[in-house]
Amino acid sequence: MTIIANRYEFLFLFDCENGNPNGDPDAGNAPRIDPEDMHGLVSDVATKRRVRNYVQTAMGNTAPHAIFVEHATNMNRPIAFAHEQVNGGIPEKATKDKVKKARDWMCGNFYDVRTFGAVMSTGANAGQVRGPVQFSFARSIDPVLPMDISITRMAIAENVKGAKSAADIEKWENEQEEDTLRTMGRKQLIPYGLYAMKGFVSAHLAEGTGFSEEDLALLWQALANMYEHDRSASKGVMTCRGLYVFKHVGTDSNEEQRKKQAMLGCAAAHRLLDNGCIVEVGRKQVQTVAARSFADGYEVKVKAENLPSGVELWAWDDTARSLIKHG
Repeated sequence: MTIIANRYEFLFLFDCENGNPNGDPDAGNAPRIDPEDMHGLVSDVATKRRVRNYVQTAMGNTAPHAIFVEHATNMNRPIAFAHEQVNGGIPEKATKDKVKKARDWMCGNFYDVRTFGAVMSTGANAGQVRGPVQFSFARSIDPVLPMDISITRMAIAENVKGAKSAADIEKWENEQEEDTLRTMGRKQLIPYGLYAMKGFVSAHLAEGTGFSEEDLALLWQALANMYEHDRSASKGVMTCRGLYVFKHVGTDSNEEQRKKQAMLGCAAAHRLLDNGCIVEVGRKQVQTVAARSFADGYEVKVKAENLPSGVELWAWDDTARSLIKHG
């Protein structure tokens, strides 16, 4: 596989309708918000989780696209297995050479390790990996309205003391008043929010993990399609509304110098990603009514004339199911 040789920045747009895009466990799982301006937030790890879930679904959770950070697992198990594969067992003394061999094995077999990086010194030491792909917190374009909604649960889940069998629980159930076998519940949601997340891909760090062109293509596919395979009542309807990728290609006539420019970059990230510089996201016109869908007036304008020299703009095309070069 060919390791990537270009630096990238990207802008990922997604929305949430009648759901909770990212609950805050410190606030009763309410949707995350910036309390100063009421804009919604979605953490970087929440988005990474969905990328992992998509890759796991699409690639079957097998090497070289296995997932290291799986749900409800002990991460020290695959680390120990890595040492067994390359060092013959868990070493009593984790020398630099043995740690490197285990680290390289983890990068080669686990997609999320060579993409996002990982701390693998929690048990049998396999070192640390700084991933070439990093996400920011996503932030809503406009303020959102967190809502706490009461619902009726038509059954209960009582732990019946002394019950030894299903028959004991049924006997207890028949002795209760009907109204006591119902309870109230709650749902946390926002009616609607359009979010923007900024992302970064480092060709320099990719050299250390083996992050390849094939891995990068899978990342774009995951971002564009992950919500289609992550439906739940709590998340409402979440949809990718745009993926805009800035690829640094260089300008120098000398091939070696151009390769160096492509790796290091030809423009600062904020010149590419700040709203309005090249990609502008907002309402079509000033409205007093809060948006309740993407079609309520949001639009994305691309100002290709503002692209710095040496940078290409690619955008996800739903029809082609791939990135298409702008212009």
